Amino acid sequence: MQTKTKNNHIGRKISRIRELRGMKQETLAEELGISQQAVSNIENNEKVDDVKLEEIAKALGVTKEGIENFSEEVVFTIIGNTYNDNSSSLNYNCTFNPLDKLIEAYEENKRLYERLLQSEKDKVSYLEKLIK
Repeated sequence: MQTKTKNNHIGRKISRIRELRGMKQETLAEELGISQQAVSNIENNEKVDDVKLEEIAKALGVTKEGIENFSEEVVFTIIGNTYNDNSSSLNYNCTFNPLDKLIEAYEENKRLYERLLQSEKDKVSYLEKLIK
């Protein structure tokens, strides 16, 4: 029965989700418009009222049910299954050379500049014809 109580500790679940998202208590406090100490108190409470839990969930980018049903074991299982599969880890590599993209952008800017310059030359010659 002790582990069930521990698993339903909403404050701890909020704390772990916040940590996994790389968010500090201060940042969550700012999002909620409360003090860092108030966030600390919430994370130490086993229960959180539904309205406050909805606000916290929104600030953390999850659902209220996501907090209530959060399980670290599930997170670690997902991470383990995702990163131990060598075929899926290959998808995280960059598929193009950033320098090639930079050179392409440079060349495109050069072509645009040359067209703009030619357009200005055409305008000047047209205006010279009008003056004569």
